Amino acid sequence: MNIIILNNSKGHSRTLHLPAWLPWMLASVLVVIPCLAGVGAYYSAYHVDDPLLSDDVAQRWQSDVSEHQAQVADLNERSQRELRALTLKLGDVQARLVRLDALGERLVEVAGIRADEFDFSAAPALGGPESSDEALANYRPPAFVDALNDLSVTLDRREQQLDILEHLLNNKHIERQASLSGRPVSRGWMSSRYGYRTDPFKGNLAMHKGVDFAGKDGSDIVATASGVVTYSGDRYGYGLMVEINHGNGLSTRYGHAKELLVKSGDIVKPGERIALMGSSGRSTGPHVHYEVIKDGRQVNPQPYIARARR
Repeated sequence: MNIIILNNSKGHSRTLHLPAWLPWMLASVLVVIPCLAGVGAYYSAYHVDDPLLSDDVAQRWQSDVSEHQAQVADLNERSQRELRALTLKLGDVQARLVRLDALGERLVEVAGIRADEFDFSAAPALGGPESSDEALANYRPPAFVDALNDLSVTLDRREQQLDILEHLLNNKHIERQASLSGRPVSRGWMSSRYGYRTDPFKGNLAMHKGVDFAGKDGSDIVATASGVVTYSGDRYGYGLMVEINHGNGLSTRYGHAKELLVKSGDIVKPGERIALMGSSGRSTGPHVHYEVIKDGRQVNPQPYIARARR
């Protein structure tokens, strides 16, 4: 195969002699090799494993799917635990609300408030002007768990306040019960006052350190305040006598009884029967000799008798 090269500037020509196999080689390069490349690509596409779908890739995908499933299961379990915890917390809050209602009803009873004035079984009365739309637009409700925690803290404070209030009311009630007031008899009349008088047996002037209430033989002698019986028996001059300690340095004595209805160590309430009126000991007839002892010495019982029991 010959190639002629012409030179226009000089008018000369040149001939190149190519070997006979060169055209075939060029044909092979331009035609045969692209065909072979196409056949190889086709074979690779249909007969050689795609690396994107290899076993390793499939195992990695399966591992990722399993890990995600485990994460979902763990999240679900934690959600269930939190839900159970919230349910228990809500139950505890409800139980505490019931306790607060019961405590409130007890305080109403202790304080002597009428039931129709303060009813714990009814919903509390609420009211007030309607909030503006702007305030509602800026409002963001708290998270459910935070709301429960805040409610629990509020309940703790309310319980402490109600406990303190109940304690104060009970102390006030106990103090009122222990406060001396009224007469030591259910029926009868005052036959001798506190102070100097003529002694009924000797006829001379003598100090009478109590108050006498006469009445029917066998009538009731009652405690003038709550307290603990410290003596119940026969004592010289008093006959059958009951002594009650009311605390705060106060005691009372009830003498000349016909029969004693309490014994040492008993706890008595105001107005409770402690003895029957008689004439035991140094006495001229059925009556009760009533004394008030403050800080170890007898005082005039008249101011305590004149008190109106509340």
